[in-house]
Amino acid sequence: MPSTPNCSDNINRLKTALAETDAVLIGAGAGLSTSAGFTYSGERFEKYFSDFREKYGFIDMYSGGFYPYETPEEMWAFWSRNIMVNRYMDAPKPVYQDLLNLVKDKDYFVLTTNVDHCFQKAGFDKNRLFYTQGDYGLFQCSVPCHPKTYDNEAIVREMWDKQKDMRIPSELIPKCPRCGEPMTTNLRIDETFVEDEGWHRAADRYRSYLQTHIGKILFLELGVGMNTPGIIKYPFWNRTLENPQAIYACINYGEAFCPEEIRNRSICIDGDIADVIHVFSVNGVMEELPV
Repeated sequence: MPSTPNCSDNINRLKTALAETDAVLIGAGAGLSTSAGFTYSGERFEKYFSDFREKYGFIDMYSGGFYPYETPEEMWAFWSRNIMVNRYMDAPKPVYQDLLNLVKDKDYFVLTTNVDHCFQKAGFDKNRLFYTQGDYGLFQCSVPCHPKTYDNEAIVREMWDKQKDMRIPSELIPKCPRCGEPMTTNLRIDETFVEDEGWHRAADRYRSYLQTHIGKILFLELGVGMNTPGIIKYPFWNRTLENPQAIYACINYGEAFCPEEIRNRSICIDGDIADVIHVFSVNGVMEELPV
């Protein structure tokens, strides 16, 4: 179903829902970080990867992650840059900080498929976060021979500093400290993804949050597309349907919709998340979304 075209009315409805609800479960997808300026193509890609585009032919960072590089030195040159600009650099726009201002006094929890650590950098309580798909800031054994992850900031920064001609020095190629096989990023791309102790603790906290919030709650979905709807979107719809006290809200540019079964308890806002959250957090109401 398409979203209601009157955005100011829907923003006022969201303002009311936030005011009347203490529990807010945030479901965040890639669209939230895109709205914060973490774009994978265009000007930002050209700024950091124009040499890779000229040599390999891909036109965005996402494609670069799947390119069949001939050597690990080339692969890690790309990945160290990718991790640096999408994990250790700050997002250009304060979308996450504005979002925190909206919910900091609420009993909130965050479920996200994003791997860029923006929530923690903005000040969200790490005990209220569940990164289901991994973290750019962690390495794991590629086999994997054991279920542990490793902080990668120091080695990634060294790769970033010392790479030349789109290659890192061979001695910087990360190897598993236990079996000696290559390390890889802790991203859920296949069955080798490591769910480490921290991942399981976060999953337990998420389950506990759901079990203890069975009454009035706002399911706030931000920038979630249809690539992996089974993680956030479909569960949010189902829980809203099952709980007559729940409200479902969705802010997404071009993809704000809900099933007819929960239409009367849904708030769908078709617009740029940065514009909506910023103006909402400052003024509480919005006359018109920027075109």
